[in-house]
Amino acid sequence: MTDIDIEILLSSEVREAIERNIERDPARVALGRSVPHAAVVATQVKYLQRARRKLPSLYAKRCIIPPRAFEQSSSEESAERKALSGDSVLDLTCGLGIDAMALARRFRRVVALERDAVLADVVRANLRLLGIENVEVVTASAEEYVATTEEHFDWVFADPDRRSDTGRKMVCMEDCSPNIIALMPRLREISDRQAIKLSPMFDCEEAFRLLSPSEVEVVSIAGECKELNIYTQSERDMLRIAVIGRGEWLFDPSAMHAEPTPTPFDPSAYRYMIIPDVALQKARVAIAAFAPSASIWSNNGYAFATEMPSEPIAGRVYAIESIDRYRPKELKRQLKGVGVELLKRDTSLSIEAVRRQLALRAGNERLLALTTIEGENWVIALKPI
Repeated sequence: MTDIDIEILLSSEVREAIERNIERDPARVALGRSVPHAAVVATQVKYLQRARRKLPSLYAKRCIIPPRAFEQSSSEESAERKALSGDSVLDLTCGLGIDAMALARRFRRVVALERDAVLADVVRANLRLLGIENVEVVTASAEEYVATTEEHFDWVFADPDRRSDTGRKMVCMEDCSPNIIALMPRLREISDRQAIKLSPMFDCEEAFRLLSPSEVEVVSIAGECKELNIYTQSERDMLRIAVIGRGEWLFDPSAMHAEPTPTPFDPSAYRYMIIPDVALQKARVAIAAFAPSASIWSNNGYAFATEMPSEPIAGRVYAIESIDRYRPKELKRQLKGVGVELLKRDTSLSIEAVRRQLALRAGNERLLALTTIEGENWVIALKPI
């Protein structure tokens, strides 16, 4: 995207064209002879349609959405839930500005840094469309700005770019841009508190090692691990599991090393099976979360209980109809012609291979979970509660 593209997208003619075509197939829009700047309009229609759920505020105001910035941006839902507030905050990594826009509702002043001049202009234009007046977008790199600023902020926020110049995904914090570890001494001089958003691939123990004491937060939405956040204001290390729409749970980091259930697996004893949320799985605290009220043999596996959990938990609960050893010939006979949904955790059994082996038909008449416990493959027949 260029400055000329921005000028075109802000023109009344093109904004009206986007509005007229917002529900149409972008490929057809691009071919429309009567559509002004058809290719530009088609691209915006495509990404506005994709933004309807991820960025509903930008969709509603028909904001400018550059494709690459959209792919790398936070969702509004994720940005809104960050527990930061105060008088002033410095956002080191503005991008499309979604985090800065959320921060603007909880701070009097937001300074957002964006080294790409064109993207900075896009964010300024979108802020005007959204009526947000307390965000200052500064065209500068994080390194340049923090080296010279004399201002003190209540918080510093960063969502480092996790892609190299060639597009390769970066996992180590030191390899991301900006390098937060290298900047941290200076960041601590301009603010007492830092919040860093990282890839869900980042290791929790590595976060504690690099930035202790801190609170490390693993966030999941709808069964998908979305991000890992580090808040350095903590007086002691703490691990938070946040399952959007379900709740939050706190753990001491030592919970990542909890030992599994010592008792043998007894299929006849269990009435309920719990699928731990992916955030527990990511943080390696499923064992700590469910033992001793449920039996669990692995942080990557299922938990089994004799009683229905009485409190909200970070997981889905199913009633158990039966638990049997995985015997393909018997299962093939039992499930012939039945539509089956398969789940699996902590097993080398492949869903695709099992479907072929048992000649299963896809469907939702039966729900089966596959797992391996104590070296034995098991199939658990479930029903929703």
